[in-house]
Amino acid sequence: MRLTILGGGGFRVPLVHGALLRDQSDERVTEVVLHDRDEGRLRAMTLVLDQLGAGHADAPRVTRTTDLDVALSGADFVFSAIRVGGLEGRTRDERVALDLGVIGQETTGPGGLAYALRTVPVALDIARRTREVAPEAWFINFTNPAGIVTEAMQSVLGDRVIGICDSPIALARRAIGALGLDATTTDIDYVGLNHLGWLRALRVDGTDHLPRLLADPAALETLEEGRLFGPEWLAALGAVPNEYLYYYYFSREARTAITSAPQTRGEFLREQQDAFYASVASDPEGAASEWHRVREQRDATYMQEARAEDEARDEADVAGGGYEGVALAIMAAISRGERSSMILNVRAGDAVPGMPSDAVVEIPCVVDRDGPHTAALPPVEGHMLGLMQQVKAVERFVIEAATTGSADAALKAFALHPLVDSVSTARALLEGYRRAHPEIEGLLARR
Repeated sequence: MRLTILGGGGFRVPLVHGALLRDQSDERVTEVVLHDRDEGRLRAMTLVLDQLGAGHADAPRVTRTTDLDVALSGADFVFSAIRVGGLEGRTRDERVALDLGVIGQETTGPGGLAYALRTVPVALDIARRTREVAPEAWFINFTNPAGIVTEAMQSVLGDRVIGICDSPIALARRAIGALGLDATTTDIDYVGLNHLGWLRALRVDGTDHLPRLLADPAALETLEEGRLFGPEWLAALGAVPNEYLYYYYFSREARTAITSAPQTRGEFLREQQDAFYASVASDPEGAASEWHRVREQRDATYMQEARAEDEARDEADVAGGGYEGVALAIMAAISRGERSSMILNVRAGDAVPGMPSDAVVEIPCVVDRDGPHTAALPPVEGHMLGLMQQVKAVERFVIEAATTGSADAALKAFALHPLVDSVSTARALLEGYRRAHPEIEGLLARR
């Protein structure tokens, strides 16, 4: 079985490779093709994978290419983890928003919208090449903003595009552990969009155990989400939000923390990544050990603006990973019939009343040889549904702008986002991003 990884020079590729090394099935991946536009990054990551695979007799063969069609040809599965504009693009996304007093986060708010404007045209080009070169391949999208990119790509590849994220399953795993439940017998009720969702119930034999957790402040404090949002707010909500909802529920605190930091997350990662690739170039034999060291530092500082100054992340969260396990489970279900339940970004269909049937949502699915299957969820009501509908409308304006070059659609996306406080601010954001990114200016100057 052949797996192609787009963005194969990216830092998290070894996590996917590690999941493949742990797979002992007779029908496992035997070849991994890394694709990236940067040959230097590809060389560095190939070194890391070769060193991590040393001593594994059945390690997949790893090859690399900068030619997209060569990478896609013969693929059974395609993983996409591209970053259009690199970390330099991310830092510009963050800074334009922060300079206007708006949260500058990579995927949530205006930074995420700018990222989508830059990424959707590239993702659609990849989708069209996949349709031509590997029409039978299943496409698993890690590329952020995952919900927007997945929905855009489905216009070309249909339901063979599946979006994944590790946040929902990590949240559910932590809550199940805090309650002492058996994960294999617990039904998870989670609903939302990518980076905007809620854990609403954990049922065993029809009994919901989540209220027991919500009524126990001490138990909630053992969860990262409990410390992030506070037990009182979680009890009031009657649900546990995805960690990215911190930027909605605690916007003022998040903005203050981000603006008072010496550098943005993107600037930190850019410096770290540049140092990593320079280190591998000067000491190729230490590539894998350097990757381990940098990865631990990277994970330990994740969403640092949302934690107290002296608060460290739980060891389980730092060590966790997660999306690579979801990706492997999807492949096992489709290629080997190993039926599995997981939380994915897929078309809503009839599963989420109140949302368009063709909208990509993040909900529990059962995956088998035919791909993901959804089931009707309990109704989504009140502010949850309202926020989902508003942000989905914003996402669709972004897709419209990215596919038609409409500056009006782009302005509506920024103006209608809940984290943008006025149309005037939205206009300033859009102009700022047009100046910061030639690709956005070129896109919107077509009309």
